[in-house]
Amino acid sequence: MTAQVDAPRVPDFATISFRSGGTRCEAWHFVAGNDTLTRPAGRPIVVMAHGLGGTKDSGLVPYAERLAAAGLDVFAFDYRGFGASGGVDRQSVSISGQLEDYRAAVSAATAIEGVDAKRVVLWGVSLSGGHVLSVGSGRGDVAAIIAMTPLVNGLAAGRLALGHVPASSIARSTGLGMRSRVRKRMGRAPIMMPIVAGPGEVGALTLPGYRDDYLAIAGPTWQNTIDAAIGQEIGSYRADRDAAGITAPVLMQIADFDRSAPTHSAANAAVKARAEVRHYPCDHFGVYHGQAWFERAVAHQIQFLVRHLAPRPASDHSPGA
Repeated sequence: MTAQVDAPRVPDFATISFRSGGTRCEAWHFVAGNDTLTRPAGRPIVVMAHGLGGTKDSGLVPYAERLAAAGLDVFAFDYRGFGASGGVDRQSVSISGQLEDYRAAVSAATAIEGVDAKRVVLWGVSLSGGHVLSVGSGRGDVAAIIAMTPLVNGLAAGRLALGHVPASSIARSTGLGMRSRVRKRMGRAPIMMPIVAGPGEVGALTLPGYRDDYLAIAGPTWQNTIDAAIGQEIGSYRADRDAAGITAPVLMQIADFDRSAPTHSAANAAVKARAEVRHYPCDHFGVYHGQAWFERAVAHQIQFLVRHLAPRPASDHSPGA
């Protein structure tokens, strides 16, 4: 007979608002479930954001809960224009705006009472997996970075799409994107399209299986619509160029059969960042809760963070140590 072990209890999260670029953004704050990683200066905190069109209630909570149970605070937030955050331009991705939001989230997270401002972890997945490289580059106050299935090179992502998506679908999406940009310059509403759609349909992600995969993690605030100009916005995206400026330890988690975030680009960025790399034999969504590789991915994150954030033995603080 196998004894049952109760899962560690994680306190409920609190809702916190912060400002970025004059806009109110919303975050969920999970308090560490134990003090195993606490130092006199306080608890480490993970700042967590989603990828393309994602919201904090769409697949991030299982990661936040597991990290909190391991002794870390977690600050999961929505970018402006998405989820519960404010913003006039709804469902429209601005790379510069999201980077500004992430930096503002770091400032808000480190202002929480009991948090160690010098042990901040940047956590990103997909598009935000690239953002954490850019935000963490050149900063001395970042203790660790986790980039999961990261999109780091927009041009490479476009080339990868050409191998999986009919050229006619890409042409239609590109045309809509160009028209949307023109409309916005004229002060008119952008043209919207689905974030995920079926193969052959117009959408940002139209690979077979992706609509079901995304809908499986979609939360109440998530909307399946996005400004059609997203293709042009990501086309020049090069988070990999910032990787060499990172001094914090990095965990790069690569899905070997990823059809939307090029694996070779992630691997090249990992070399520049001197990252620890973990591989998973799955596609882009295979690391979310309920999928085959969630348990392995979150276990690797906890092992990585405990190794780099755990309080040092007293002997390490002795003279000459």
